[in-house]
Amino acid sequence: MKIALVWSVLLTSTSLFAQSPQKEKIIFDCDLGDDIDDMYALALMLASPEFEVMGIVMDFANTPERGKMALKLLYELGLDDIPVVIGRKTSDVYSPQYIWAEGFDQLKPSPMDAVEFISSTLEKYPNEVNLVTVGPVPNMKDLLDKDPTILQKAKHIYAMFGSFNMGYNSSTTPSPEWNVVADVEASKAFVEADKGGKITYVPLDVTAFVTVSEENRNLLQMRNSTLTDAICANYVLWRYMHYAKDLNYVPIVYDAVAIGVILWPELFHIEEGYVEVDDKGYTSINKEKKPNAKIALHINEDEFMQRMMKRLLLQNLDKN
Repeated sequence: MKIALVWSVLLTSTSLFAQSPQKEKIIFDCDLGDDIDDMYALALMLASPEFEVMGIVMDFANTPERGKMALKLLYELGLDDIPVVIGRKTSDVYSPQYIWAEGFDQLKPSPMDAVEFISSTLEKYPNEVNLVTVGPVPNMKDLLDKDPTILQKAKHIYAMFGSFNMGYNSSTTPSPEWNVVADVEASKAFVEADKGGKITYVPLDVTAFVTVSEENRNLLQMRNSTLTDAICANYVLWRYMHYAKDLNYVPIVYDAVAIGVILWPELFHIEEGYVEVDDKGYTSINKEKKPNAKIALHINEDEFMQRMMKRLLLQNLDKN
């Protein structure tokens, strides 16, 4: 009965999507295929008519396998005009989610590497492209090594990155957040490159509270659209291989929250601060220095989840 009520509310909404007069250009840099949150974030982005997706870029670890996942999803959704770009491969680790796209070869990735693609896009559309990074940041360091000023040509940068007041599992003790500690050298270069407040950090302080309940997972499964089926298939692979002994494990959609900051900034409390990364991967705000970035520190998680579910359930993306 509860599921039926939620579905009824979604269908009777008077306005399915907030229409924007001009689409926001966006490049999505991600580590698709590790945790399940990248798939939720990618799905939310593709289901949002406010965006003109310029490209999907793979970062960190086994980037070619990550790319196959993105290519398969775009192919099945009929969005194969969006380029998929393979960033620098840093390991051969094989994630369970890669099974979903194993053997897929109907589409090929862009012939450009991450540095060439991102830099050329920012050069072509100066101050028009939102750059979203939701994984470790070796691609960002590679960009900066080529041109230390390149990130200043983005309209804005949104990074799921860091932990300022809390750690994993809602601990009040900060911990070195994965995207930072996975490549500390790259993380320090990324943070230090922001001289003009171009970056909004979306840290564990807000993302760790946003979960997909069993009720919402059931809705996604019953929707049976191309997009929701892809989410559910990858969720099963992720949960079974990593949490086989805990079938009630609730996924946290860290990376989707970073997309939400662009779509619905009114749901967040954002402060300014000077962000630093130390040699162990801890992030902090230095109150003695002039702010160089924005940091999202609070979220209306219930409203965010309602809006995200509405987008995922009411989209009708399909190749046919």
